[in-house]
Amino acid sequence: MAELDSVNEAKDKEKKKKLWKAAFAISGIMITLVIYGLLQEKIMRVPYGLKKEYFKHSLFLVFCNRLTTSAVSAAALLASKKVLDPVAPLYKYCLISVTNILTTTCQYEALKYVSFPVQTLAKCAKMIPVMVWGTLIMQKRYRGFDYFVAFLVTLGCSVFILFPAGDDISPYNKGRENTVWGVSLMVGYLGFDGFTSTFQDKLFKGYNMEIHNQIFYTTICSSILSFTGLILQGNLLPAVDFVSRHRDCLFDIALLSTVATASQFFISYTIRTFGALTFAAIMTTRQLVSIMLSCIWFSHPLSWEQCIGSVIVFGSLYAKNLVKKRSEKPQAAQETPPDEEAQPLKGNP
Repeated sequence: MAELDSVNEAKDKEKKKKLWKAAFAISGIMITLVIYGLLQEKIMRVPYGLKKEYFKHSLFLVFCNRLTTSAVSAAALLASKKVLDPVAPLYKYCLISVTNILTTTCQYEALKYVSFPVQTLAKCAKMIPVMVWGTLIMQKRYRGFDYFVAFLVTLGCSVFILFPAGDDISPYNKGRENTVWGVSLMVGYLGFDGFTSTFQDKLFKGYNMEIHNQIFYTTICSSILSFTGLILQGNLLPAVDFVSRHRDCLFDIALLSTVATASQFFISYTIRTFGALTFAAIMTTRQLVSIMLSCIWFSHPLSWEQCIGSVIVFGSLYAKNLVKKRSEKPQAAQETPPDEEAQPLKGNP
């Protein structure tokens, strides 16, 4: 009897420990990435100072973000006494950095023309380019159900983009906010983002690589490339001048880089502890919460068509997670790799 009690007590302790771990992972991802999303919109769409000046240098945001992440990952490698030397050839890290910079630049630039709710919902369609690139580059095959979910997500996103509320206007454009340029930037974001994760999977296959090693070299390459881009474009000094005149903007950028870096820890911790499926469900919820908060915080009106589009997208994503959970075998976590959508190594929330 005493043995049974001790076994039950051990099980209760294990359950409580798992609950605390889950609470830590969920709250970490939700807090960091929701703040990250709101700060993105504030920096790119809300004017600073009495003269109502807009911050226009998106590549400077990429530089600050990647520089912070590379510094933290280097510190993590040194603290854990793990290999700081490159495990893979440097050109492989640089190739990933180029597509990563293009992805993040398109993401920030798009906010000049589309609102954060539009941008966030469009991100849900990233499974489509991942499937396309996975088929072309990795010769992967997908189930009919995956294509059906991809179709529904595309349909929901299309409805959301094509039927905006008439009075939600971009500060950079006098017409309707969903301009051809803004949508093109989001298409560019989705294409580059899908290519980055797939190409990364192919390039680093076969290397026994610590996660912080890949993050460090990818982000340090991104820092150098984005810094070079700022100089060549002549935007480095104007960006520095802007943040020196608007200290609140400097604070926002510093906080943006901090939460973006912190989110990488929570993402990798969640996937390592609970698996890719749980991470996908948390990210879907995070996107829904981000859209709701953005609509409240920045007063974005939503048309009834956009509400229907949102229901289609998030309903499809939750249904996909539910079907995967039911069909998942007990040993699936050990036998199959994480979903392409759940790779945490890009350094791009």
